[in-house]
Amino acid sequence: MRAWVTDGRGDLALTELSVPVPAADELLVRVRVCGVCRTDLHVRDGDLAPHRERVAPGHEVVGDVVAVGARVSALVVGARVGIAWLRRTCGTCRFCVRGRENLCPSSLYTGWDAHGGYAEYATVPAAYAYELPSGYEDEELAPLLCAGIIGYRALRRAEVPDGGRLGIYGFGASAHLTLQVAVGLGARVHVLTRSPAAQALALELGAASSGDAAAGPPEPLDAAILFAPVGDLVPTALEALDAGGTLSIAGIHLSDIPPLRYQRHLFRERTVRSVTANTRQDGREFLAAAAEHRLHVARTAYDFTHADGALDDLAAGRINGVAVLRLPT
Repeated sequence: MRAWVTDGRGDLALTELSVPVPAADELLVRVRVCGVCRTDLHVRDGDLAPHRERVAPGHEVVGDVVAVGARVSALVVGARVGIAWLRRTCGTCRFCVRGRENLCPSSLYTGWDAHGGYAEYATVPAAYAYELPSGYEDEELAPLLCAGIIGYRALRRAEVPDGGRLGIYGFGASAHLTLQVAVGLGARVHVLTRSPAAQALALELGAASSGDAAAGPPEPLDAAILFAPVGDLVPTALEALDAGGTLSIAGIHLSDIPPLRYQRHLFRERTVRSVTANTRQDGREFLAAAAEHRLHVARTAYDFTHADGALDDLAAGRINGVAVLRLPT
């Protein structure tokens, strides 16, 4: 099969690999589309330490089951499934038994520990594959599997009160989906981003305001989510919070945070929370919400052979919404 692989030092190369053989508890999936996530960029560029040599990135995969392992009975050949970031956990550690499998120290990840969706075929443990909601095209579904799920967890971690004021810093793939969920739950959302195109999209999708982070939101915030991997925005977002507000930091990678001043940034019970991966329950809840409330997925499609260009465009900020790779049928 054809696959794009990275050395973790900024290179992405198209090559040929053997079609993977599913383990007894796994599915073999022929990839239809794969979303292009900023985490793929971090894997390519070495912001995340390599877990596997010359790995194929990609963890927003929609495809068809073409083979199943000997112990798989719940899914059959021909089923359409989704493959997401969280690939496997131990199931027995203190985090797993408490329902916090996203913190499992033995967790493995698609497109980091195992080849992902920048390839014509991929495997996934059957217990970690997702059933997908109807009413969406494949290119719309793929971004839901990471951008959507992680944004949903970040929103939960932000603990926006009913009818509360939410600030979103950065407005890419995850943020534009999270905005719609937050508005649907009754929040008043202010988007803080540099891109005029992103600002316009935010208003189209229901934001109460959109503008540059340096100018700040038009009112104090009850909660904020930082999607941009820019540590300099942490004190900016904290200063915009009202008393008792929470900042949820959504990315897996963040540049260094400048020094914080207790009175200015943290006093009056402001809270900072990170977001680490997701649980399968997060994924099921989010996809159920997406089935009930139709989300608009702003996307740009790239041919599979242009995956390197898609990542370059993402790095340069040339994508409004989300990019997806289309594989040949």
